[in-house]
Amino acid sequence: MSDKLKGKKILCTLGPSSRNQRVIRRLEEIGVSLFRINLSHTQLEDVAPIIDEIRSMTSVPICLDTEGAQIRTGGLRHGRIVLVANTLVRINKSATAGDEKAFNLYPTNIIDQLQIGDLISIDFNSVLVQVVEKDESGIQARVLTGGKVGQNKAVSVDRNVSLPPLTNKDLEALRMGLNKGIHHVALSFANSAADVDQLRQMIGDEATLISKIESISGIKNLQAIAMRSNAILLDRGDLSREVPIEQIPRAQKEIIRRSKECGAKVYVATNLLESMISSAVPTRAEVNDVFNTLLDGADGLVLAAETAIGSYPVQCSVMVSKLIQQYNEYVDGSKFSVNHLKGQHSLLLVEPHGGTLVNQLSETSDRKDVSHLKKLVVPQTVIMDAEQIALGTFSPLKGFMGQDILHSVVDSYKLPDGLVWPLPITLQIRRDQAQELKKGDDLALCLESGDDVYATMKIEEIYKEDVSTLAKGVFCTDDKNHPGARKLLGAGDYFLSGPVQLIKRLPSADKHFEITPHQARKIFEHNGWSRVVGFHTRNVAHRAHEYLQLKALEDYHCDGIFIHPLVGPKKKGDYSAQIILKSYEMIISKYYPKQSSLLAAFQSYPRYAGPREAVFTALCRKNFGCSHFIIGRDHSGAGGFYEADAAQKLLDHLGDIGIQPIYFNTVRYSEKLKTYVEEDLHDANESMKISGTQARLMLQNREVPPDWFMRKDIVELILKEMDAGSEVFVS
Repeated sequence: MSDKLKGKKILCTLGPSSRNQRVIRRLEEIGVSLFRINLSHTQLEDVAPIIDEIRSMTSVPICLDTEGAQIRTGGLRHGRIVLVANTLVRINKSATAGDEKAFNLYPTNIIDQLQIGDLISIDFNSVLVQVVEKDESGIQARVLTGGKVGQNKAVSVDRNVSLPPLTNKDLEALRMGLNKGIHHVALSFANSAADVDQLRQMIGDEATLISKIESISGIKNLQAIAMRSNAILLDRGDLSREVPIEQIPRAQKEIIRRSKECGAKVYVATNLLESMISSAVPTRAEVNDVFNTLLDGADGLVLAAETAIGSYPVQCSVMVSKLIQQYNEYVDGSKFSVNHLKGQHSLLLVEPHGGTLVNQLSETSDRKDVSHLKKLVVPQTVIMDAEQIALGTFSPLKGFMGQDILHSVVDSYKLPDGLVWPLPITLQIRRDQAQELKKGDDLALCLESGDDVYATMKIEEIYKEDVSTLAKGVFCTDDKNHPGARKLLGAGDYFLSGPVQLIKRLPSADKHFEITPHQARKIFEHNGWSRVVGFHTRNVAHRAHEYLQLKALEDYHCDGIFIHPLVGPKKKGDYSAQIILKSYEMIISKYYPKQSSLLAAFQSYPRYAGPREAVFTALCRKNFGCSHFIIGRDHSGAGGFYEADAAQKLLDHLGDIGIQPIYFNTVRYSEKLKTYVEEDLHDANESMKISGTQARLMLQNREVPPDWFMRKDIVELILKEMDAGSEVFVS
């Protein structure tokens, strides 16, 4: 991901929301280049353990961000107090369990520098007090502007006070960090060249020193500070305590310009996407601010509270990455198109197979009169293939395959241009049909059940194949007991090739569950998902598949899972599409993590092509935007015709196909461990399993499978549907 950022940096503060393996791994994948530990919010005794913890999860460098020359509120008994205007409050020199009557500041000796008449703003200007009395133990202040005050919050005085650039805590934490090989340090409240020199002397010339501009003094001495620093970090939040907020945009531009003139990188922090602390999406003002900050010349963006304590650290970082990529396209002169505005140009999701998502669905206004076209009656499966070609599911295919493409796919698992494609997508016809057609004909594809035209096709090629040889190439057999081979052998030995245009989509009882690749990508983007695992199935939800899905989601740090069952024609005895979808609706709503699953119907059909079909189904989900795909044992098998690990062997042979397979062995239930285990990782004699076929037979006989195989409420759903006369099994 970082190469897409083209040199722009994302810096993230780690905290309670993000200091865990799942989030840190995701942030690294998104392209975060520096993880920040804020010493103002970290206890000294925790610094070394936190460094070790982060390093155990990532190789991204760590930056220690010092407390620096700043004043903060001390501890409060209940974490927050409310000060009322026109009342008095005591600010003690010694540490105090603070409340509305008295509290202390940190460092405590700052009291010595305060004078009667000083104005003190607390917690980003929400509260303003004035010193009215002073004695050896503290000061008395009157509250001019009331409000809420939190502990460890920023405090400023309306005149310059002298503070050392590094606190005692900073010095000790830096020693710990240097001993652990930390090479990045941020100096908070860099007010002068001398401040930078003091830190540089401690950390050495090889370390990366980031000076934070957070005060008027820092701006006055910016040139000298920048000349001594590797980078400048503009903290707009603390700076706004001294600079009127309406002047911050102009100050930002000047600080960036002057710093870059000195050869320093410039990072900008504070309130970039503040609303995403509690919201999954930013405001329009925020995204505009980020984009314009990049236009100002910022070399990097710093997420602070957004990733430290926010509810959406990953989504927030994804949004920053997307904005950086939009900026890069803008400055590179990338052509602006409607597809960009429609979200068809995804920056974070995997690219469609071949680089472009095919779209050959005729808009209503573009549909020409097709009544004059020669009609060709085809099976429902051909219309399904035409529909998926046109919607982009089979990208880069734009039509049914010609003979050279077919042979290339069968012989090498690749298209003639070298792109991996394992499965023939063909339009097969009988000899008598072929005799009525010629190259160049425009066809209207219809079903036998009616005159509706679903797709049009221009014939580029009519060719004949030895279907027995073809069956052996595709299915490794021409045995008619193989359902895929049987279908191929019985459908004729002539084939048509040519591009298709979709006129009308097939009607379906599951239409409300259907999602096109374009729609899926839009949903993933809207959810902030860039790492999505796809799951292909033709079974109802059961415990073993739940285990696979949730384990893949967790172990591979995915943002979401795309559950995409087949709903097209199946063989007798298979589960109906309706019961599969209802079962998954139930488990997603009751048992799966919120906002992490998307259920959709895949309007296609099983081809029983074993390893070829496994790769094919993975590539289809790649076109939907999935980055990962679950491959189980005997994936897309046909009752013993393929080795259980044939799909894995083929994928290993083909190499990188642009979507990462996640392999699982047969899942069993361990009575001893009371959990699910993979067959090769556990003694099969100590675990149990039921095949999908056994479970179907039990349910058909109204027997209840054990709870460890299928949840009780799923069983009850199936039996209830059977009692109501609904189609549960294909007849």
